Amino acid sequence: MIYHAIGTMSGSSMDGLDIAYCRLEETGGQWQYEIVHADCIPFHEEWKNALPNLTSLSAKDLMMAHTAFGRWMGEAILEFISTHQLQYKVHLIASHGHTVFHDPAKGLSFQLGDGATIAATTGLPVVSDLRNMDVALGGQGAPIVPIGEKLLWKDFDYFLNIGGISNISITHPHRLAFDVCPANRVLNLLAQKLGKPYDENGHEASIGTVHVRLLHELNALDYYRQAPPKSLANEFGSEVIMNILQGYEISVQDKLRTMVEHIVDQVERALPSGLQTTDTTNQQMMVTGGGALNTFLIQCLQSRLQARQIDLIVPDSTLIQYKEALIMALIGVLRWREESNVLQSVTGASRDSVGGALWMGE
Repeated sequence: MIYHAIGTMSGSSMDGLDIAYCRLEETGGQWQYEIVHADCIPFHEEWKNALPNLTSLSAKDLMMAHTAFGRWMGEAILEFISTHQLQYKVHLIASHGHTVFHDPAKGLSFQLGDGATIAATTGLPVVSDLRNMDVALGGQGAPIVPIGEKLLWKDFDYFLNIGGISNISITHPHRLAFDVCPANRVLNLLAQKLGKPYDENGHEASIGTVHVRLLHELNALDYYRQAPPKSLANEFGSEVIMNILQGYEISVQDKLRTMVEHIVDQVERALPSGLQTTDTTNQQMMVTGGGALNTFLIQCLQSRLQARQIDLIVPDSTLIQYKEALIMALIGVLRWREESNVLQSVTGASRDSVGGALWMGE
């Protein structure tokens, strides 16, 4: 069976709305994919200013923003369809939305971007609210991408996504995934203090020096001692980590360098112990997300993990940037097929679930 689906993702790094038009084919339980077209639609100034401050809105204003963002997403998707001449070629849209609240311990994970409004705007079936069922079943509602890793890439031992928050998937001895630590959200906020949207290739970090006391304080945060399943809210980076960084009167470059070391430390600590083996074949870790384009960060990470007999595999730029949007499309297709699309072994829910609200459009 062949499906042509659009997946969308608005991550905590605040880059914009990722849209990927994907061809997904299932034959005898085996899945193949192709990212046919993909774009990142930048947020205009109104949303750039509004998205970081949504948690302070009243309930009424938040729901109005939920509808308005859904309409903006729908219009962006329609423009994407027109640009790539995809009229009458899209079976469905899967929308992750933009996370505002994530507190699974209290049964809450809320993503901005009303699915009904997207469906009404585009006239296409839309799957949204992808995390809610898992949270209702006692799970973290995150990460949800491991179902795509399980079905689309069977040859990797680990998957590392370095986005606004970095998260890792471990495939053996059983599939496990969790949020590791804040990443690009903090790196970008620091780079903006230098008048740059992000630290290109990690250049500014590369000329900085690790501040040992700051590194120890970051690594000592309680979250890192928790056992998985576990997940992070966006505020952990933009508030908790940034508040710590602001307490140190050191250069922005030193803060960037220390943050890179912190990410590397936490990725290594997230790996199972005792990985060194006498096997001559190294294990493989696929690295995606915007952080995979940060050459300095990748060099630091590869240097550390080489001693653990792990090779970092950085795929082509399209997959680096749009892997999550691709998996959202797959999750939407699985929801359409009424098949499990969130794994309880990853989230800690009481069972696997078929997640997502389905809005039929026209």
